[in-house]
Amino acid sequence: MATEADILKALESVSGPAGGALTATGAVSGVNLSGSKAFVSLLGDPREPEAWEKVRRAAETAIAQLPGIERAIVTLTAERPAPPPGGAQAHSHGPAQATPPRRALAALDKVRFVVAVASGKGGVGKSTTSVNLALGLAAQGWRVGLLDADIYGPSAPRLFGLTGKPEVENGKLKPLEAYGVKVMSIGFLIDENAAMVWRGPMVAQALTQLLGEVLWGELDALVVDMPPGTGDVQLTLAQQVPLAGAVIVSTPQDLALIDARRAIAMFRKVEAPILGVIENMSYFLCPHCGGRTDIFSHGGARRDAEMLGAPFLGEVPLDATIRETSDAGKPVVAVDPQGKHAAIYLNLAAKVKTLLEVEKRREPPKILKE
Repeated sequence: MATEADILKALESVSGPAGGALTATGAVSGVNLSGSKAFVSLLGDPREPEAWEKVRRAAETAIAQLPGIERAIVTLTAERPAPPPGGAQAHSHGPAQATPPRRALAALDKVRFVVAVASGKGGVGKSTTSVNLALGLAAQGWRVGLLDADIYGPSAPRLFGLTGKPEVENGKLKPLEAYGVKVMSIGFLIDENAAMVWRGPMVAQALTQLLGEVLWGELDALVVDMPPGTGDVQLTLAQQVPLAGAVIVSTPQDLALIDARRAIAMFRKVEAPILGVIENMSYFLCPHCGGRTDIFSHGGARRDAEMLGAPFLGEVPLDATIRETSDAGKPVVAVDPQGKHAAIYLNLAAKVKTLLEVEKRREPPKILKE
C-alpha cells in the first residue's frame, strides 16, 4: 500500500510549467490518503490555467500508478500573483480565487437547467428534500441528475442506497444511477467514515471537477444538493455554472430562518434567481391520535418568503416515514409514489418545473469583486 511519502516521490517525476519537480518548487500544498484514494492539492498560478491543468493531469497519472491506489484526485488551488513593480495592487479581503478552464464545464452543455437546493444551516432536511425533488422531476418525465456538492458531509450515497464506485470512461467519471436519476458524490470516491480535512480552495476545486469531469449527458435538470452556509462551494457554483435558480429549504424556527435569509441574500448577490422557499419539518401529525403539533413553530418560512418577495413552494411535515425511507436508501417518492408523502414532493417538483420552464437559461454571473 502506497504512503504519503510514496506519493511525494512519484510527484518528483512531474515538472511544473516552468520546469523543475513539483516537490522542489513548493507547488504541493496538501497530500491526503483515504484507503485506496489519494487526494493531492497543487498550488498554481491562476494566470496559467491551461499549463497547470496539464500538470494536474500528469500528477494524477503518476500517482495512479502507485501500488494500492485505485483513484488519484489532484486539485488546483490558487497562488496569489505577485504585485506589479511599484506596489500597485488591487485590494482583496479574501483568498485568491482560481478560475478553472472554462472547457472543464463542457460536461454541462447538454444540461438544460442547473438548480441549487440550499439552506443557511445544517439539519433542516435539505438533502432529503433534494433527493425527493429530483425524483419528483424525474416522475414527470424529465431526465434528471443529482450532484451531491457537500464535500465535507456527502449524504447522497446513503439516501439513494448506492454503494458502488463510478466507472471511468475516456478520463471522466460515469455517474451512478438510482430510480432513474444519475447521481454523483464524492462519497462514492472515499470511505464512508473518512474525514475530508480540506481547506476551502481544495473544496471549491473538487466541486468544479465533480461538475466538469462527469459524463452527465443530456439532462433536463441537474439538482445540486448544496452544503449549508454561504461559503466557497456556493460561490464556486454561482461563478462557474449558469444557475437556473435556487430552492431554499428551512424549518419554521427563527434560528433556521435567520440563516435562510442569508442564503437568499447570497444567491441574489450573485444574480441567481430564487425559485422558492420550502418549509421542511413544518408540522407533526401524531400517527396514533391524529393530533397536530407545530414542533418547530409553523409558517415562518412562508412569512419570510412573502417579506423577501420569493415564491413559497410549500410545506413538508416532520414524519417518521420520510425519515425511515431516507435512512434505508429508499426515498419515499420512489418507493411509494402514490402515497401522501410522495404527493407533497411531487407537488413541489411540479411547481419547480413550471418555474424553470418560464426562466431563460442564464449566462454565468460575473465573479464577485471583493
